[in-house]
Amino acid sequence: MSFSRAEILINKLISNKISEEELAELLAGISDDEGGKTYSDALEIYFNRLLKENRPNGEAGPKEL
Repeated sequence: MSFSRAEILINKLISNKISEEELAELLAGISDDEGGKTYSDALEIYFNRLLKENRPNGEAGPKEL
């Protein structure tokens, strides 16, 4: 599976393995209107994965909260 740059940076941030330069890149991407959507999508994928892993039978659950 191929990860987007946003997913890679978010995974590094979550695992506390992000460099100063990568953090600056992530923050710049979030601030950018177009890039913000990419990061938002990557975070949604990550959180949906967490929800699925923590639900009985691996059910994804409702999309909207």
